Amino acid sequence: MKNKPAYGIESVDHALHLATLLRQEGPMRVTDAAARLGVARSTAHRLLAMLVYRDFAEQDAQRRYVAGPVLRDPAAPQPVADLRRAALPHLRALVDRTGETVNLMVVLGIHARFAATVECSRVLRVGDREGRVLPAHLASGGLAVLATLPDEEVTARYAVPDSPLPDVTGLLRELRRVRRQGFAVNDQRTEAGVTAVGRLLRTPPGATPAAITLAMPTVRYRRAELDGWVRQLGAAATAIEADLA
Repeated sequence: MKNKPAYGIESVDHALHLATLLRQEGPMRVTDAAARLGVARSTAHRLLAMLVYRDFAEQDAQRRYVAGPVLRDPAAPQPVADLRRAALPHLRALVDRTGETVNLMVVLGIHARFAATVECSRVLRVGDREGRVLPAHLASGGLAVLATLPDEEVTARYAVPDSPLPDVTGLLRELRRVRRQGFAVNDQRTEAGVTAVGRLLRTPPGATPAAITLAMPTVRYRRAELDGWVRQLGAAATAIEADLA
């Protein structure tokens, strides 16, 4: 997992975050961008103007900002704004019930992206991961989504030059286990000291595949509590799916 630079440039971070949001969530107005970044409307307007200047954004007929030519490519994910909007109230409720940080993840190809994070209030907690990308075969949410695919499709996704996964057979074996149990666990595979439990989120046909995950410091992970966490994830997923339907 990448750590934020100690001497990060806030304006650059905001611009990159905004470009990610446009690509991931679809059309935005200036007020939407300001709210998502937690900045003044004037600041959001200046950021969007620079993105337009560099072809990372453009305006549509309704004067909304959308992803520009630089961000539009065949592999670009579908907008997930509606999914995020439907999920957030249930993610917050899940945090209240479990006392741990909760994430919404979307999966494109062999990558899993954090579309939303709701942090818990504990001093020792997993922080905000929104916008970050993990290998799908390591992330709990990524595994939950990959487990819905036929073995042939999983194999095809990783049959590419410089594949990050030389042992596809091992992954297929793990995905069969995920299918049987209905959840996946990422125990420090992507970040030392962090364990996550993921459950598939059944999205409407044609929508971006997604999952929700419960992430916690590994020192608080207890195998005896896993069934309870999975039930809580299942209840939240069912509620989100009902709202999406």
